[in-house]
Amino acid sequence: MRIALGAQRSGVLRLVLVDAMRLVIVGLVVGILAAYLSTGLLETQLNGVKPGDPLSIVVAALVLMAAAILAALLPALRAARVEPIIALRSE
Repeated sequence: MRIALGAQRSGVLRLVLVDAMRLVIVGLVVGILAAYLSTGLLETQLNGVKPGDPLSIVVAALVLMAAAILAALLPALRAARVEPIIALRSE
């Protein structure tokens, strides 16, 4: 709908990706906090890795962010390609 109102395709793409990244960042913060709070429970499950290992946390966060960007990219590209007249007809 934004394209039908004159928004640039790059702006729509950026909007969708930024919204997805906000959710990912909130999820990462909550997940890292939960992991630190449950280190006592997880310690017996980890082999050769300390519960608060910063490298493991950073690598896991980067992998999750990359997966989230790829997952958000397809709908973002699809939203950016919508023709304005089709968007207006569907509303």
